[in-house]
Amino acid sequence: MRRRLTGGAGVITLTAALAATTALPAAAAGPTRSAPRPSHADAGAHQVTVRNGETQPVFSRADAVTQTVNIETTADSDRDGVRDRVQLRIMRPKETDTAGLRVPTILEPSPYWAGINDVPNHPVDIGDARSRALTTTQRNLAEIFPGYYDNYFLPRGYAVADLDSIGTGGSTGCPTSGDRSEQAGAKAAVDWLNGRARGWAPDGTPVAATWSTGNVGMIGQSYNGTLPNMAAATGVEGLKAIVPIAGISSWYDYYRAGGGVVAPGGYQGEDLDVLAKAVLTRKDPEVCAKVIDDIEATQDRETGDYSKVWAERDYVGQARRVRAAVMVVHGLNDWNVKTKNSVQWWNALKEAGVPRKLWLHQGNHSTPFRWRVEEWLRQTLHWFDRYLYGIRNGIEREPRVDVQHADGTWETAKDWPVPGTRTVPLSLNAGPSGQPGALGLTPRPGAAQSFADAGKTRTAEQLLVNEDRADPNRLAYLTGPLAAPARVDGIPSVSLRASLDGRSPYLTALLVDYGTDTRPTGARVATGEQVCYGESVPGDPGCTTRQVLQTETAPYKIITRGWLDARNRHDFARTEPIEAGRTYTFTWDLEPTDYTVKAGHRLGVVLLSTDYDYTLRYPAGTEVAVRPGVSKVLLPLARGGRESLR
Repeated sequence: MRRRLTGGAGVITLTAALAATTALPAAAAGPTRSAPRPSHADAGAHQVTVRNGETQPVFSRADAVTQTVNIETTADSDRDGVRDRVQLRIMRPKETDTAGLRVPTILEPSPYWAGINDVPNHPVDIGDARSRALTTTQRNLAEIFPGYYDNYFLPRGYAVADLDSIGTGGSTGCPTSGDRSEQAGAKAAVDWLNGRARGWAPDGTPVAATWSTGNVGMIGQSYNGTLPNMAAATGVEGLKAIVPIAGISSWYDYYRAGGGVVAPGGYQGEDLDVLAKAVLTRKDPEVCAKVIDDIEATQDRETGDYSKVWAERDYVGQARRVRAAVMVVHGLNDWNVKTKNSVQWWNALKEAGVPRKLWLHQGNHSTPFRWRVEEWLRQTLHWFDRYLYGIRNGIEREPRVDVQHADGTWETAKDWPVPGTRTVPLSLNAGPSGQPGALGLTPRPGAAQSFADAGKTRTAEQLLVNEDRADPNRLAYLTGPLAAPARVDGIPSVSLRASLDGRSPYLTALLVDYGTDTRPTGARVATGEQVCYGESVPGDPGCTTRQVLQTETAPYKIITRGWLDARNRHDFARTEPIEAGRTYTFTWDLEPTDYTVKAGHRLGVVLLSTDYDYTLRYPAGTEVAVRPGVSKVLLPLARGGRESLR
């Protein structure tokens, strides 16, 4: 089946549309003061057209002009005494050359355009004598956000561009995994499009963006979604809107958690230095050896403490600098870039008063473009039209939040967590001998319960099965069958009174839905239905195959999980010794989630030490003793959730 997206009626020219937008705030409308002066092309085929509040495809993708520009940054990441340059490849309507048309730019920055290197990860089994080539991981380049911008946005009056981040592809400098040099590289592209940075054609001829209005949007997934966050956090003028998909807001929360070394899902042993080596695709890469060696020497895989290295890669504290409107997109089943990265960014942007939207979907490390094509294109087009062209289409007055539920349906809300959500403490109470403990609203203090860390011998998934029987390597606490559905909506946390005796400093908590059901895994499968969204050109039909979310039937699902290095019980930046057998209070967050446990299912908390797929793996045997009754989980439950637990 082949389906083509079409527009509606009621055509006006952009000139007329803009005439009614003179009162737009500075963060939303018009080019910046330092941008090239805007002008509108002659009427007719050379003019941007608006219908029903959105730009229409009136320009030819087939006739588009292309150019490559090498842009000077303010960084010297390779320490050669010369400012780094980043390479920008641009495609724009031919009328920008032939008719004086000036257009905004939608830009995808990336370290991946030239591919990646296969680099060994660090070992994660502490005390293991195996070499550093313990694991080799080739990232799947097919997961990079699929390119549809040229077919879809260019005909609507946008330039589209790809940027090689520093140290990659046609750029100079060294990849530094998110520090200020990489921020400067992403910022430089916006500066050049606004006439504030120097640029040269490949032959060395100076070139300026005379066709640019100065208004820039950025979009991308994963690292390609992180770079827009980085650029926006500089406060650069002219960056009007971004759509970060599964983007990082703090690299500490990508490679660390709770004071400990915690891997992104699927990439055990990867770290800042490994990623920098993987994307080092510039010419003469050997010049970056010392730079990357310094990253490896300072990233600290021993303690996992927050330090200057991580502060330089933390954009959450820079949210008040952001001038761009931000549409945050993340998968609730994403264990690569975990949901904390988007949720803490969302919260910081809210505090800063930044215009924002949020999509939370049931995919993993992916974009909802292919399974919600029509609504994705509508909202992202309106987002860019609103903030890059100043079109009053009402996108900022629509519900801020779109959340996808496990059954595939979508809900809109004015905020997230949804209004009415309340934190409910549930006590971890001891159960009868040989049986799991109980999660209850009323605490029942009792004698300490112990388990021995399984180290590298058992995974978390293996440890949460057989929940109704005791297991020497974990503790489990369960509710009875729920009387009504309970929606966990926000950031759960755990507070334990516990002691540790042994080498492993890790405490891990899993929140589990126990009950046989068919649930989304986060993966996607193709339906065979083609949806065509843009102009077809040779080699690129302007279509995609619609996907649906893959499901599996299983007796349980891990809703979310979280980790703490017990030595960082007071401060993630400071390691303190643990006195064997002494009882402390340990408190930590689990990853944010939005998940509904069905009536009749049981909600469980499972406590471990080592989390095989995420934490460092110390030799097995650490004894963890937990005081029931005084230990608890704090659940953010949507309205009515507390009653389901009675």
